[in-house]
Amino acid sequence: MNKGRLEAFSDGVIAILITIMVLELKTPEGSTWQALVPLVPILLIYVLSFVFLGIYWNNHHHLLQATEHVNGRILWANLHLLFWLSLTPFAMGWMSDNTAAAVPTAAYGVVLLGSAIAYWILQHEILAAHGPHFRLRAALGRDLKGNISPFLYVAGIAVAFENPWISDAIYVFVALMWLVPDPRIERSGLGAKE
Repeated sequence: MNKGRLEAFSDGVIAILITIMVLELKTPEGSTWQALVPLVPILLIYVLSFVFLGIYWNNHHHLLQATEHVNGRILWANLHLLFWLSLTPFAMGWMSDNTAAAVPTAAYGVVLLGSAIAYWILQHEILAAHGPHFRLRAALGRDLKGNISPFLYVAGIAVAFENPWISDAIYVFVALMWLVPDPRIERSGLGAKE
């Protein structure tokens, strides 16, 4: 299969997820700035969810640009990632309707954790399909952020039952950690420059 087709499908799914998320936002009850105040937590959850999907879209793009070919295992790993990402609007909506509640905050963390693990699996399937001398392997290196993120999500999930606000802070910290662009693949010269 052509990797361009896989990338286009994934781009389409992520675009639909972002559209679904924005449709979940409720309009304020009133026409003053004060009417927005009750919606601030919901807007912040939306921003966090949008940033996470944007981070995955960006990193997915770079990963596939460096990929030379795809096989069935890569296709299934990619669908696994899209499954977890597709739960983002649901988790965002539940957390938005129940701000500061333990179970929705933990469930949001489970979606983040599942997405991180699925991306790791996709990355490793791509590396396995290209052999031990594939330049992407060297470009990714130890992948410190990729290895630390799941542990932070697990901590956020666990802490949600004691203090959901600390969980939220952990989720924001991981987003900020990934928001700084990761130049490893571009710097290696892998993939097409688009």
